[in-house]
Amino acid sequence: MTSGIKPTPYQIQVKIFEAAGCTYVRTQGDHLVYYYPGAKRPVVIPKYKEVPVFIIKNNMKVIGMSVEKYLSLLEKF
Repeated sequence: MTSGIKPTPYQIQVKIFEAAGCTYVRTQGDHLVYYYPGAKRPVVIPKYKEVPVFIIKNNMKVIGMSVEKYLSLLEKF
């Protein structure tokens, strides 16, 4: 895994994506749904103890977040 992105608890993902400008919309089952202006679809964060890297990367792609931006936000939490 060369990107430096590792699985993290969903609470950390919530903080990162909220800091990036996502707005909480609703909870659907055990998934938190967020709106991001201009995104084609919502950002969905599952309430997992460890959110897998592929989900994190998919959410980053939805809002156009770079790995550098993600890692810089991650450092704050």
